[in-house]
Amino acid sequence: MACRGACCCGCGPVNEDNARFIMLLLLIILYLLCGAAVFSALEHHKEMQAKEKWAQRFELFSQKYNLNKSDLEKFLRHYEEANMAGIRVDTLRPRWDFTGAFYFVGTVVSTIGFGMTTPATVGGKIFLIFYGLIGCDATILFFNLFLERIITVLAFVLKSCHEVQRRRKGVLPHDSRQDARLNREDSLAGWKPSVYCVMLILCVAAIIISCCASAMYSSIEGWGYLDSLYFCFVAFSTIGFGDMVSSQRRASYENQTVFRIGNFFFILMGVCCIYSLFNVISIVIKQVLNWLLKKLEIPCRHCPRRSLRPRRNAVMPAHIRKRVRNISIDTDAVNDSETDGRRMSGEMISMRDFLAANKVNLAIMQKQLSETANGHPRPCGSTNRHNGFSGGVGALGIMNNRLAETSADR
Repeated sequence: MACRGACCCGCGPVNEDNARFIMLLLLIILYLLCGAAVFSALEHHKEMQAKEKWAQRFELFSQKYNLNKSDLEKFLRHYEEANMAGIRVDTLRPRWDFTGAFYFVGTVVSTIGFGMTTPATVGGKIFLIFYGLIGCDATILFFNLFLERIITVLAFVLKSCHEVQRRRKGVLPHDSRQDARLNREDSLAGWKPSVYCVMLILCVAAIIISCCASAMYSSIEGWGYLDSLYFCFVAFSTIGFGDMVSSQRRASYENQTVFRIGNFFFILMGVCCIYSLFNVISIVIKQVLNWLLKKLEIPCRHCPRRSLRPRRNAVMPAHIRKRVRNISIDTDAVNDSETDGRRMSGEMISMRDFLAANKVNLAIMQKQLSETANGHPRPCGSTNRHNGFSGGVGALGIMNNRLAETSADR
């Protein structure tokens, strides 16, 4: 990587956010190429076999019943149109009764989109655009609020377990209730759960939900257990291919109401759990990117080393952050003293001194705007320090400063 500041040798400044974005883009492209190579090696031969088998069946059928191939192809195209409208050879439940429509809108707002049911009328397509625009936004907000609450609950549980473990080791004294509570609050004031513990818990929860749902689908839908696990991941991750869809194969089930309620519950909990797991894994991926940036950083030979102020989304060790912060405070003090001296002498101050003198007012204004946007004031002990996960948007903003790896105090 090039220098991150202005370079005298002509190299432009490289922002760490941009470097991380470019590296992630390149890694995703490489990941896509590797995935395409693997799936092509696994599935291409099967596709060619299916084409050959279909061509043989088509030829034998046209010869057996003495049918014109063009007429038979036209009939098959009509069947494909009927298939898109939800008509199958097997007896299926109606697609556009109230329960079928409710299942459809659920796949729309959850962004699963199985594709087995699609609107065919112009009015339905226009209504879907506005309906999905509001419904998808509301559902994403629900997923983010679920993520915020599950992180809060897991942090509370893990903090309690950490407290019990420290008490067993004798780190926390067994005093009176009031003294023990005060000592516990002081000793665990800055403790936050690790992202790896939260990721492990969410992974176990996703596996349990998927295994239970697969047992239900394999027994009721008649799928294999591995196919049921495949459907659970495709549905819970909102990929939604549509090759396998629950509650659609037959017209009726035994205990149909109970099965539909269970199907709705498993899909809802699975989507929420997998969404939370994906966002926590994204933190680990961002840590890997930060580590790669640190390893690939090459200092410029023509430029002297300078102390850098911490940028937004820049991960720096704690002792370096503290040192840089102290330097900035001293610099501000010098600027303030010089500004006061110039004010006393009546000398006109420069724009740099004017901005330095009003830095406190700008910081207070920025804090007020941030509190207004967040809807609640920040704690008094919070600072403006940032690490590799501060200033995030959406789910990353929710998890900011809630886990040990995203804490500003790291």
